[in-house]
Order: sequence, then C-alpha cells, then structure tokens
Amino acid sequence: MVELESMAVEMPEVKGHPNRVEFRGVLAVVDVPSQRAPSGSRGRRVLLTKAAAERALPSLLGMALDYAPSLDRHDVQRKVGVITRAEIVGRNLEVSGYLFAKDFPEIVDEIAKGGRNAGVRAQVVRPREFSLAGVGSRLFGAAGYSFPRRWPRTSIMAASTGKLGMSYEVTSVEIADREARVWTLNRVTFTGAAVLRKDKAAYSETWIELG
Repeated sequence: MVELESMAVEMPEVKGHPNRVEFRGVLAVVDVPSQRAPSGSRGRRVLLTKAAAERALPSLLGMALDYAPSLDRHDVQRKVGVITRAEIVGRNLEVSGYLFAKDFPEIVDEIAKGGRNAGVRAQVVRPREFSLAGVGSRLFGAAGYSFPRRWPRTSIMAASTGKLGMSYEVTSVEIADREARVWTLNRVTFTGAAVLRKDKAAYSETWIELG
C-alpha cells in the first residue's frame, strides 16, 4: 500500500497557452539522509522527516522554480516556473506545476534533453513575438550558493551532463541536534525549488520532466 499526502492549487485550463508548459518531478526523499551536504548546512548532510514535509506542503504551493544557466546552483532571481501541486508518495516528495516557456525557452529545451524522459518532447513549438530562524536565513537542498549572482538573459547554458534533478529551498528550520553528523530537519517552511544537475543535488534520486 502506498501512502499519499497531497495538496494542490486548482489552475484554470487554457489550451495552447504560450507561456505555460507543465513539469513534474521528485523534489526530495523524506526520512532518508541526503547524499550530499546542502549549502547552509555547514558541511552536514540532512534528513527531512516525513512529518516536517507533510506540515510544510502548503508552503510549497505557489512557490517559484528557479535555475542557473550552469545548472549547478540556485538562482532565486531567475524564476522560471511555479509549483501548483505537492504530494508525498511513499518516501518521495513530488511536485508539479508550470514553466514559463515563452519567457525561458532554454530551460524547457534543457529539461526536454536532460529530464527523466529525455527526448520524448525534444521539440517545443513557441509563437513568434512581435514588438533557517533556521540555518542562517536560508537553506538550499543542493550544493549551491546562498546568495547567487544574477545571470544575464543572454548567458549560454552549460551543457547538461546526465539527467537533471531538483532541489528545495527552506527557511524557519528546526534541527534536532546541530552537533549530529546528519542534521534531522523536524520543521521547515519551503520558499522555492530549483532545477540542477543530479551530481549537484543533495538527493540523487530527484528528477524532473516535462509533464
């Protein structure tokens, strides 16, 4: 039996919307230590408890999905999508939502090439335009920078090596024991998520694909 906890924001359907492409993926794995230490954790791996994730599900809804062109860090000033659904299926914290496809076609193409179902939707048609009270102030669920630099829109994305993963951003984090080798997160508030390479994600089991 698979236990499911789910929460979503109902979005009106708009067929052929040029700036809305669906995505889905696994953001984190609960009750399992991360494979890598996230930024802001002082070199310690983290364990997000299922209870903490369940309480924090409402805080994920409406939060932004960001990315850096190098796909190795967070960039909170480059918001390329929005999360509209979050659910816990077994141990997976799954999310889905929309990418701003017209504004950021490069990330849609990158996910099409490097997502879990790479190559399934390699071509995306676009219309032409005419005219932590936690760890510090923020903990990123990936090896990145707490204060990312702003990248120009003309930056060229680094080639993706391997499939893509996801990473969460949290604040108001309660840690069971700060001296422990693995920090157990008993309470968090999600402030966003990011797309990045799996080799840079705290959880290697994460993934993202076009929905």
